[in-house]
Amino acid sequence: MHRKSIWLAVTCLTFAVALFAVAQAGKKPGLWEVTSKMTWKQSPIPDGAGGPGGGPPPNPPPHSTQVCLTQAMIDKYGGPIPQTQECKVSNVNKTSNSMTADWICNGRMSGKGSIDLSWADENRTTGKIHFAGTLQTSQGATRPVEWTNEMTAVFKGADCGTIKPME
Repeated sequence: MHRKSIWLAVTCLTFAVALFAVAQAGKKPGLWEVTSKMTWKQSPIPDGAGGPGGGPPPNPPPHSTQVCLTQAMIDKYGGPIPQTQECKVSNVNKTSNSMTADWICNGRMSGKGSIDLSWADENRTTGKIHFAGTLQTSQGATRPVEWTNEMTAVFKGADCGTIKPME
């Protein structure tokens, strides 16, 4: 259970930034598919707690999800900005084909990350998030963490079908 709660916390925060990446691309409402691959440099799960043969826990496999971006999200924020109670995006610098920003977290996960995104056209965004800090476990211990999440977002069409927009 402890391992699941750590992965869930990091996955949720990373998903929020992936939404930000989609929004900053072509600002095109509709269905987007976001694929991300997380690599841990320093995992909060101790060696022997998840890896084969007692070694370090393995990196999770790539994960894809579909996201519905609405015109209202674009009009209000330029897209679904991932401002949570714990993490804020700041120092956003945009050019015609890229964006960089800081991602500052204060809470269960504390530290600083960098967001680097680029897009060749309005249908595809690529990006990377690098984060270093600490994560408080469900037992109250604080563990250092460092990870990189590389992502690609591809526009699938104007119709979101059964995928509902996030609140």
